[in-house]
Amino acid sequence: MYYNLFETGRTRQRGSIEVICGSMFSGKTEELLRRLRRAQIAGLEVEIFKPSLDTRYDEVQVVSHDQNKIPSTPVDHSSNILLLGSDVDVVGIDEAQFLDNHLPEVVEALADQGIRVIIAGLDLDFRRKPFGPMADLCAIADSVDKLHAICVECGHWANYSYRLVLGEQQVMLGEATEYSPLCRTCYLKHLHATDDK
Repeated sequence: MYYNLFETGRTRQRGSIEVICGSMFSGKTEELLRRLRRAQIAGLEVEIFKPSLDTRYDEVQVVSHDQNKIPSTPVDHSSNILLLGSDVDVVGIDEAQFLDNHLPEVVEALADQGIRVIIAGLDLDFRRKPFGPMADLCAIADSVDKLHAICVECGHWANYSYRLVLGEQQVMLGEATEYSPLCRTCYLKHLHATDDK
């Protein structure tokens, strides 16, 4: 799929792609909201998107675990972002791992048109495998910030979102009762304990 956008006549800054990734509870959405609010304070036109399936805290707003929030536009497909975000200065995308694999093409097209694109999402699923389009987004990004949660068992940096409930599907919405941030050592300890049952 190839996207061709034409300049709308607006003077724009240089486009860029910023990715904020990490495990659950690492502060990805909080960092996304911080950057978007700074852009708004600077007088830039900002549009925020999130996958329509993410209704954990709110159907429309992007909400962090700390309950900070900002209005957003839920989308079913990344092509909607291209249509709705092509005439702004900054595009923010939360929970990007839930969007389709055309998202990298979409954000690259937006950045090529001079739009700053800021993306937050889980880089790994509960099996420690790349999640959705996140690996490709990291590859094309101008900057990647990998955030870490704190392991709830030992206090070290947590890279992984360990699933506490049964279910093999990759996409399963949840919070602290369904997922726990763990470091490598504690993740493997739980994995081996499950295998031994």
